[in-house]
Amino acid sequence: MEDSEPDEALLASLRELGVPEAAARRALALTGNVAAAAELYFSGLETQERAAGGGYKMVFVVNMELALGVGKVAAQVGHAAVGLYQLIQEKSTEREMSCQWDECGAKKVVVQGANTAHLMDLQALALSLELPTYLVQDAGRTQVPAGSYTVLAIIGEEEIVNKVTGKLRLLN
Repeated sequence: MEDSEPDEALLASLRELGVPEAAARRALALTGNVAAAAELYFSGLETQERAAGGGYKMVFVVNMELALGVGKVAAQVGHAAVGLYQLIQEKSTEREMSCQWDECGAKKVVVQGANTAHLMDLQALALSLELPTYLVQDAGRTQVPAGSYTVLAIIGEEEIVNKVTGKLRLLN
């Protein structure tokens, strides 16, 4: 079954589960059905792929001292995602990273930062590790004063990003 193209409906089912397209195609080619392909992927194919090529992720650190509402957090994380993505698309040396991040499932994680100083310290550490960052500064039209730093976005190889944000608590 490895030589045939997978059924698009089966492929779509795996993509909805968060399996990257290339991995979904390989797993379907090996197994022929969604359940077995998902089991194969989640039980080790992903780990093997990351070991071979390194996984990538984007992390958003929310400034918790600002006590942002849920909608405001969502908007600020959106600004951070778009800003960071545009930044890495502008730099030819980082464009390949965005492709690899996308192929690895475009993993995104939102975590808690203590305050503005904490975000600045994390950004400095990320930059020292040569990770692209984007720091959102609010316009001040709604919940926080103009110029407030709301979210820090970082992208890179998961192992390196974890050196910066791996010990932070998930936003809940």
